[in-house]
Amino acid sequence: MRALSRALLLLMVLTVPVSQGIVIRHDTVSTAYEVSRSAYPAVFFLERQGSRKVCVATVIHGRWALTAAHCGEETMLGNTLENGRRFAVTVAGQQREIDLMIAHPQYDQSSASDVDLALLRFREPARVPRPVPLQLRADELGAQVSLVGWGYSGLGTTGRQYDDGRMRRAQNRIVEAERRLRMVFDDPRQRGSEALALEGTPSLGDSGGPAFIETDSGYRLAGITVGEVKGSDFSEETQGRYGAVAIYERISRHIDWIETVVGERVPFGS
Repeated sequence: MRALSRALLLLMVLTVPVSQGIVIRHDTVSTAYEVSRSAYPAVFFLERQGSRKVCVATVIHGRWALTAAHCGEETMLGNTLENGRRFAVTVAGQQREIDLMIAHPQYDQSSASDVDLALLRFREPARVPRPVPLQLRADELGAQVSLVGWGYSGLGTTGRQYDDGRMRRAQNRIVEAERRLRMVFDDPRQRGSEALALEGTPSLGDSGGPAFIETDSGYRLAGITVGEVKGSDFSEETQGRYGAVAIYERISRHIDWIETVVGERVPFGS
């Protein structure tokens, strides 16, 4: 099924921004995907809108976090900073303030070469939580990843359905690692399917969510979710059905920019 999924990628070229509430397999209980925030202390949401948790960022340095650039527009983050105020978030149970957002110089959603990444600076550095090491090697193709997010969930048979604000972790594999990373939500009902036990895909909920490559020494940040490929049968109401192709910015391509902004080396995974 992964080979067929790669063929589908050639037919789908338009992408739409999405957020990363996790859509799960229809034949697996939802609780198997649910995780506590303590499992990923460096991952935090940017804004609460009623019961919704909107946009996600990941701490990569004592004073910096990484997210999708368009999160500055999806939340009050951009407006707050533009007005000279600081933006409050909760990270690992502690209140912190963001005082600066720096978008990638190629951030332009109308451009084919758009890079939808932004670095967020905390007003004060902190030792907790421990920053997540970045994926340095360009060997992501075929790697199994964990996707983490809050927000809309649902089943692969129907797509997104409800928003209960619970944090979920799903699994997937990277089927393309070029300018960006791509992952396909495999249908376990299909003959020859290679769907993972906790297969899942992003949906509406929190843009900027991480894709982690798991290793014996911990996990590394390999990607930041920025969109879903818009196929001929795409629908906002059924976003995240089986066959959905998720798009992530590829961190290993942007190490130089990250280090230039931060002003020093950040933790890397080998």
